[in-house]
Amino acid sequence: MTSTLNYKPEEEELEEDEMSQLYEHYRFVADKKQGLLRVDKFLIDHLAGMSRNRVQKAADAGFIMANGVPVKRSYKVKPDDVIQVMLDRPHYENKITPEDIPLDIVYEDGDLIVVNKPAGLVVHPGFGNWNGTLLNALAWHLKDMPQYDINDPEIGLVHRIDKDTSGLLVIAKTATAKTSLGLQFFNKTTKREYNALVWGNFTEEEGRIEGNIGRDPKDRMRMAVFPPDSEMGKSAVTHYYILERFGYTTLVKCVLETGRTHQIRAHMKHIGHPLFSDERYGGDQVLKGQPTAKYRQFIDNCFKLCPRQVLHAKTLGFVHPRTGKEMMFDSPLPEDIVALLEKWRGYTI
Repeated sequence: MTSTLNYKPEEEELEEDEMSQLYEHYRFVADKKQGLLRVDKFLIDHLAGMSRNRVQKAADAGFIMANGVPVKRSYKVKPDDVIQVMLDRPHYENKITPEDIPLDIVYEDGDLIVVNKPAGLVVHPGFGNWNGTLLNALAWHLKDMPQYDINDPEIGLVHRIDKDTSGLLVIAKTATAKTSLGLQFFNKTTKREYNALVWGNFTEEEGRIEGNIGRDPKDRMRMAVFPPDSEMGKSAVTHYYILERFGYTTLVKCVLETGRTHQIRAHMKHIGHPLFSDERYGGDQVLKGQPTAKYRQFIDNCFKLCPRQVLHAKTLGFVHPRTGKEMMFDSPLPEDIVALLEKWRGYTI
């Protein structure tokens, strides 16, 4: 199966971890007297107003399951089968509606859009954020494009980043584009670089972090790192390179070999270098430096300048799904990170 929807978007977050799993939208249990019936026909009978074409597309995308296993549209439903319709986003009652929210569009053509997302903007509607998201903004931007249905899972987001992470995202405007881009992410052929300010200094100039990433059993809102040969979590690899040293903090470039939920945040904490101002992973505490009131005040001022994890999706590269041309985009650091780095440059140890 080659659809991108069989690939599960796995970028940096969504408080909700929408990237690393599918969500049940519908569930039906076949009657004990159920005769053999194709699953697409079975679902059409059970989902009022749902077209056969849409059901078949969902099956082709790996979104229809029988007894927990993805099945083709031709699968024959048997008595007591549990049939589920899964999507790569949480179930919510209202469809995504257009909202006039400004977008920083870096590039756009008939196949895709590259957006520079600001920190604080949620990517996808979810619990606690049913509107005011990037997808609501895209629905507004594309409201005059009738062939673009923001609620169609076969188009739209290919990958995602946290609410409080800034930087580049690519959105597919056609199913073909999403398939192509999704496979590039799945096959690790995209180019993604992040800039992050982390606590502590390094003895080396570059390094590699390998460790499975999965839910922290002690805190479901965080991710934890497990041994690479562990059955816990999913394999993840992050490469980092020193860009600038400030003594007690370091600006690093992170290159993703995989894209797991909170990957950079969890990996950097795992090696003793949490992201600066990252509340969820303990980076909002004074972890390095001097035990003085003056230094404490300096750090407090730094936190106020950039009150979020200092992480920016700076570079994004991929092959254009239609032309085959190599596309490479670079996003300048946002003002809050620039101001923070200037403050650190002026600090004397």
